[in-house]
Amino acid sequence: MLGVATLLLALYVVIQQFPRGLIVLACVAAALAAGWYGLLRRGVLRLVSLGVALVALAVPVVLLLTDGDHLAEAILIGVGLTASLALARAAFRRRVSLPAAPRPDRPVLFYNPKSGGGKAERFALADQARARGIEPIELTRGADLTELVEKSVADGADALAMAGGDGSQAVVAAKAAELNLPYACVPVGTRNHFALDLGVDRDDVVGSLDAFVDGGERRVDLAEVNGHVFVNNVSLGLYAEAVQRPGYREAKLRTLLDTVPDVVGSGDQLDLAWRGPGGHEHRSGAAVLVSNNRYRLGTAVGSGTRPRIDDGRLGITVAAAPIGRPGRFAQRPWREWSAPEFEVRSDHPVMAGIDGEAVTLDPPLRFRIKTGVLRVRIAKNHPGASPSAAIPERAWDAVRALVGIAAGQTQQTKET
Repeated sequence: MLGVATLLLALYVVIQQFPRGLIVLACVAAALAAGWYGLLRRGVLRLVSLGVALVALAVPVVLLLTDGDHLAEAILIGVGLTASLALARAAFRRRVSLPAAPRPDRPVLFYNPKSGGGKAERFALADQARARGIEPIELTRGADLTELVEKSVADGADALAMAGGDGSQAVVAAKAAELNLPYACVPVGTRNHFALDLGVDRDDVVGSLDAFVDGGERRVDLAEVNGHVFVNNVSLGLYAEAVQRPGYREAKLRTLLDTVPDVVGSGDQLDLAWRGPGGHEHRSGAAVLVSNNRYRLGTAVGSGTRPRIDDGRLGITVAAAPIGRPGRFAQRPWREWSAPEFEVRSDHPVMAGIDGEAVTLDPPLRFRIKTGVLRVRIAKNHPGASPSAAIPERAWDAVRALVGIAAGQTQQTKET
């Protein structure tokens, strides 16, 4: 209801302020064009283009501030749209009741004290683990995580948890899946994408340890490329080039921006070959993203998350690089589909970012999904499902679902 009221108010303001609304739209379009041109250039051209973009964005703000009669209405529209999206996310939030699982006898927690700016130390994670009967093992500088896991299992560990970034999560999850042991994800990394899509509450770091106390269990997929297991995704192209560069860890955004002109602005296509969903041969564009299950992309609510992580299919997205003048592409600028397997061929080793870690792979790159191989434990008080699990794919279906929720339909479900 708030969203509808906000849109009606916005329509009223546009009509009342005609043609000011057209000027605002033109400024926004000019800002986007100048900003895109600037990202593809370096030095003075980049600075000038981004300056033009900022000026174009400033014009609507100045028009708004100089029109005191409609300032309050504009503020109401901004607040209304922001609140509507937040309420929609809350309405679609899904909580599942997972089948109860027996408490393990010798669970082990591996933790990286440096992840997420030292979250493990701030939350006294080792002490909290001991209080729950979980043995904590610190990942020190130079230690091999795979060897630590194998040694713990040899010593009798019957459940494995990892508190660290998603790259470390993949190492422990792969070993847990190989040995059919329960696994728990403790969100102490920077973004904790895997934890989010599993349904772990990222704001409840200590509570995630209760996965081995009163948690439920579900089976989810893992994926692999040339023997490397990943929990989130593998990037080729723009992001993969960026993570390979010196200084990426210290200045991620700056390194990524410096990489854009080389990968996108040059107009050159990556030397990679792949087949699309129709079986036709293609050359890749600026970036290729292969994920463990499909990501929801480009939506107002739930974008950047995976509705499911047990669908048994890879998510594949290919973004093309423009050629010649901006906006002109040699092939479709955006392709997105899913498949159980995917292969990328090349005449030379390929740089890749696997769950954010820089790796060089020998071609061909063979991706495949590993269906239901990981026994995940999730604390009873955590959602147990992705924040986008209950969001319909189409906008009209989402509106109908919101009406149903308002009428009293529940989002509580049970996993079997």
